[in-house]
Amino acid sequence: MSWLRAPGADDDKRSMGVLGVVTGSERYPGAAVLGVEAAWRAGVGTVRLWAPRRVQDLVLARRPETVCHELEEEPTGVDAWLLGSGQDSRERPTALRTLLDAALGSGAPCAIDAGALDLAGQHRGAAVVTPHAGELARMLRALGRDVDADAVRAAPVDSARSVADALDVVVLLKGATTHVVAPGAAAVAVRAPTHRLAVAGSGDVLAGLLGAALASTAADAPRGERLASLVAAGVRLQGRAAALAAEGDVPIAALDVAERLADAQR
Repeated sequence: MSWLRAPGADDDKRSMGVLGVVTGSERYPGAAVLGVEAAWRAGVGTVRLWAPRRVQDLVLARRPETVCHELEEEPTGVDAWLLGSGQDSRERPTALRTLLDAALGSGAPCAIDAGALDLAGQHRGAAVVTPHAGELARMLRALGRDVDADAVRAAPVDSARSVADALDVVVLLKGATTHVVAPGAAAVAVRAPTHRLAVAGSGDVLAGLLGAALASTAADAPRGERLASLVAAGVRLQGRAAALAAEGDVPIAALDVAERLADAQR
């Protein structure tokens, strides 16, 4: 996991990677808190959040280091983007759509989650999408395939590969066994070390971790199979953090996983 590096004497908050985050909403503000927390814990140098004021306030209460912007502010000065967590494409204001289009069209690598998955394919840079089975089924239906979530679960690798090839993205299909598929490359399967990850918000934590990985490696710009390898490493790191948080098989919350990312790195 090459992005997990200690800063050197010549590093600063810029050289350690700047992640632009467009997540959270009035309905689901916590997704931004979880993703931003995970990004910081994964070692990114700077996190810049574009979000409604309520979302900004909750994030700043947890992580005051975060630089916050209104949705209408110009999206510049980032190395990679995290998009869509805690959002619903059916409730997308004009300012948010404009911002998402600009981020996807910027050429910077993007981690595309939840409420931005319908825009996958509009990206100009490297991209990873992070659907669960139901979301991947919706993506396949948008591509003309008549499938449902059960069909995706029955053929996870083939389903993920169809989207990867059609949209030129790395697909991370979430589940107890997560499948990572890049166009034209072998699939990677990562089995979760604990089922305690089956809690709301764990996907938001994973998205924040992946966003940090993209920002920290943007200068090297991994794509295809190399990007898939990076993504699979991120899945393993989250699994290790969850196992540490759930030691003794105790219940956990998603924020517990984010908080144990540093321990997982050690």
